[in-house]
Amino acid sequence: MRRSLAITTLVAACTITSIGIAAEGDLGTDRDAFTPCTHTIPAGSLLMEASSVYIDNRSGLPTNNYPEWLLRIGATERFEWRFGVNYGVGSQGTIVTSVEVGEGTQDGSRLYETSLLYGFKLSMSDQDDWLPETCFIMEATTPVEGDVFGTVPVATGAAAWELPVRFPLRTAEPWRIDVAVRYAYSEGLDGWFSRWTPSTVLRMPVTERWELHAEWFGSYPVGAPGRSGEPFFSPGTHIMLTKNFELGVRVGWGLTAETAPFFCDAGCGWRW
Repeated sequence: MRRSLAITTLVAACTITSIGIAAEGDLGTDRDAFTPCTHTIPAGSLLMEASSVYIDNRSGLPTNNYPEWLLRIGATERFEWRFGVNYGVGSQGTIVTSVEVGEGTQDGSRLYETSLLYGFKLSMSDQDDWLPETCFIMEATTPVEGDVFGTVPVATGAAAWELPVRFPLRTAEPWRIDVAVRYAYSEGLDGWFSRWTPSTVLRMPVTERWELHAEWFGSYPVGAPGRSGEPFFSPGTHIMLTKNFELGVRVGWGLTAETAPFFCDAGCGWRW
């Protein structure tokens, strides 16, 4: 935990001193919650995201994930490229984050994995009354070091509705409901299996710079022996320290006896 907090603090300290050139407004980071944001970033801009995650697994050793580094590159008005890298160590997979890794060991022993991420995000539609804003994300993660090797394809569809609610301040941005479904074809120690992960989040801007959210998500593997559904409840928040730098944290609790009882995720986003 000390090493994870040190990494997050160092990234924040280096980033706050930078001067951005992007427009005003929320960054629309995908790491702010488990459910990705439906926005793509503007053409010609860059958005860097990073996180440090701790998962208190129900059995075996806890999981630590960092830096969950993601670079988003705006190619057109509706299309962005995505590249990232992550290191995970623990006895279970990291199902509470957007980084897909191996399912974990069965005997509680330590599992290491360093992986590369690459893919794209496509904005499909804008909101029109009750027709939602939608996007599609296609990614893959390839382990380059660890106990499990095999490229994992991950497809995500997301939709969002802006609500006619501004509370507690009328100057705040409208509340939003985002929903998503992620599908991953993952490799475990007993072979390949499918993982379906639905999620929904209520985003509640308090001021122009500060937002709260409340989220439900669950992981439901198909074809993984000994694994059952794992639902979570997760509140979180982020604050815009500058117009181009965001700092956020979220925590969560498992809702069943088979689910990790607690996790925490601290990270940042930097746009330029």
